[in-house]
Amino acid sequence: MKYYIIAGEASGDLHGANLMKALLDKDPAADFRFWGGDRMAKVGGTLVKHYRELAFMGFWEVLTNLRTILKNIDYCKKDIANFKPDVLIFIDYPGFNMRIAKWAKQQHIPTHYYISPQIWAWKENRIKAIKRDVDFMYVILPFEKAFYEQKHQYPVHFVGHPLLDAIAQREEVDAETFKSENGLDSRPIIALLPGSRKQEIAKMLKIMLSVVDDYHQYQFVIAGAPSIDYEFYQQFIKEENVHFVSGKTYDLLSVSYAALVTSGTATLETALLNVPEVVCYKGSWLSYHIAKRIIKLKYISLVNLIMDKPVVTELIQGDLTKKNLEKELDKLSTYTRRYEIFKDYVLLREKLGGEGASEKTAALIVKK
Repeated sequence: MKYYIIAGEASGDLHGANLMKALLDKDPAADFRFWGGDRMAKVGGTLVKHYRELAFMGFWEVLTNLRTILKNIDYCKKDIANFKPDVLIFIDYPGFNMRIAKWAKQQHIPTHYYISPQIWAWKENRIKAIKRDVDFMYVILPFEKAFYEQKHQYPVHFVGHPLLDAIAQREEVDAETFKSENGLDSRPIIALLPGSRKQEIAKMLKIMLSVVDDYHQYQFVIAGAPSIDYEFYQQFIKEENVHFVSGKTYDLLSVSYAALVTSGTATLETALLNVPEVVCYKGSWLSYHIAKRIIKLKYISLVNLIMDKPVVTELIQGDLTKKNLEKELDKLSTYTRRYEIFKDYVLLREKLGGEGASEKTAALIVKK
């Protein structure tokens, strides 16, 4: 069959690649055309646009890039029409994908949505469009199935979280070897994950790096996004005790003592790799205050949302200060706090439903 897949972010590229591998196992003649990234490209098929051309975050950033976004939507529709896929698969990225889904439904193209839009957080009225335009929905968070089926009478498939697959498939890394190969010394590592988009990296990295000079007992390592060159990060690095690795986030986390993490998928990745973390978020003034009024959630990190309690500390907007970061880092060095976190991480894995999300989703797509 011919599969057209749309992923607009780094996390979508990761999950898209694993889904493509699973589809190939079940359909060896699969023909892929996709919007995604380097991981999906390695699996095979034709990369139409890289996600780094699509990543706009926040209300203001989307508004100022609206012309580019609309051009991309128009181009995508024409490309799908020319390819004539048997199956159209959306991976998260709802602002873009839901517009394509509406058009695709009118063209009678079967629509599959892998990794639901987070309408339980905001824009719940999107359920009307989902019911109308999405033929099959595959959800990855345990509470999403009840949300869709009990609250909105829309049947979905809970397939488990694909991060469990991604982490299970990685090769184990020896800590001393990793440190040696990346020019690090023997001190414990504090990993810094400032995000995957330039806008958020610029906001987050400066405050994360503010604590470096007060913690000489650790070495700080920035996890660089594969799509962004070191030169961009370099402008923020003023301290000597800061290192940089690119495209090795899982390896870095697996050998880290603790981490400062920008809110998003990385908060869950960090937890699944068993690393105590502080979750950080700071947006533009306008984006933050708009979001605050329309997003009705107790937490911003996936870890706390899934567990429905504050497993990891979240420092948001005005609370994200050097003083508060240092206070939380000090807590993460205590036995009591680390034990509490590790105990909750075990329960988190259990709630996520085990491995096999990619295989379950691929089997359902091929079967349909």
